[in-house]
Amino acid sequence: MTEPLPEPKDMAWIEKGVLGIEWNDGHKAVYPVRYLRQQCPCAACVDEWSGARRLQPDDVPLLIMLQDVQSVGRYALQFAWSDGHDTGIYSYALLRRLCQCDICQPVKPVEPRSRRLL
Repeated sequence: MTEPLPEPKDMAWIEKGVLGIEWNDGHKAVYPVRYLRQQCPCAACVDEWSGARRLQPDDVPLLIMLQDVQSVGRYALQFAWSDGHDTGIYSYALLRRLCQCDICQPVKPVEPRSRRLL
């Protein structure tokens, strides 16, 4: 028998610009919204053939806001961003890999400075 795939149970703002998702297995994930936007998996942000990232971290404004979240079936979430981007579909498996909590990411990456404010 296989384990059920994790699904979001609840979402809430942890602090300004940081989204929290509690999963049905009890994990409380942490997602800085700018980091989520930088990791967008859509074809405009990631080359479909090579998998190379087209969207560079500096391309995302420092003041990015999450404007809407939609469920995509029972396997993903789709985010609408303040920069007008809304085509990325973040599978639950991807979201779990992107978690920035202290358990999943004990050593935080140094975020490069962006020159783009908006």
